[in-house]
Amino acid sequence: MGVSTSSPDKGIALVTVDFPPVNALPVQGWYDLADALRTSGRDPGTRCVVLAAEGRGFNAGVDIKEMQRDTGHASLVGANRGCYEAFAAVYECEVPVVAAVNGFCLGGGIGLVGNADAIVASDDATFGLPELDRGALGAATHLARLVPQHLMRALYYTSRTATAAELHAHGSVWRVVPRGELRAAALELAAEIAQKDGYLIRLAKAAINGIDPVDVRRSYRFEQGFTFEANLSGVADRVRDTFGTGAKAESA
Repeated sequence: MGVSTSSPDKGIALVTVDFPPVNALPVQGWYDLADALRTSGRDPGTRCVVLAAEGRGFNAGVDIKEMQRDTGHASLVGANRGCYEAFAAVYECEVPVVAAVNGFCLGGGIGLVGNADAIVASDDATFGLPELDRGALGAATHLARLVPQHLMRALYYTSRTATAAELHAHGSVWRVVPRGELRAAALELAAEIAQKDGYLIRLAKAAINGIDPVDVRRSYRFEQGFTFEANLSGVADRVRDTFGTGAKAESA
């Protein structure tokens, strides 16, 4: 359980997340993920990183139960800072990051894949931001990198999800495959990238980030301010406590 790193092939680092039952990450989990991504990217032998997950789904966001156990704001602040660091670690990884998405990709999961360089998804994958149903805000910055503006807004306001096939149609998912073929398909793309010159691929990543029209770190930080306002006003707790009575209280 936790975050692990392996090297399935030359030039490829595989970072795997495993936090049963639904990969809703605790505060420390987000920091561990950020460290694993940054360490893999700094390794001169790495030319591509694959970000994958074990279990039922890719990522269910933050661990809301951890927040509900906290009588203060330490868990909220920790989760916001941890997500910020993990999302940034994907974006700023010195080499391309391929996200291998299985099952649900929700909340913080959108922050991860929205900052990835490429996405390979299983045919059962769904993507969405249920933040308004969880007493939170954020990651619209990253959803906007996956779907057109008006669809992003509709998905955000309704908390609905989009399928891997729909994202493929919008061009944000590279390939959709049966679930049993997901890891192999992601590694196949990573291997193609890893064939490039290691120094040149790092220059390419830096150059592409440099021409991005949106500063994703600043944009997401702006969003986080409204999450804190929702918590200070008390509305976040009201919505979150309602969610906590349901069957999916582990995820955000």
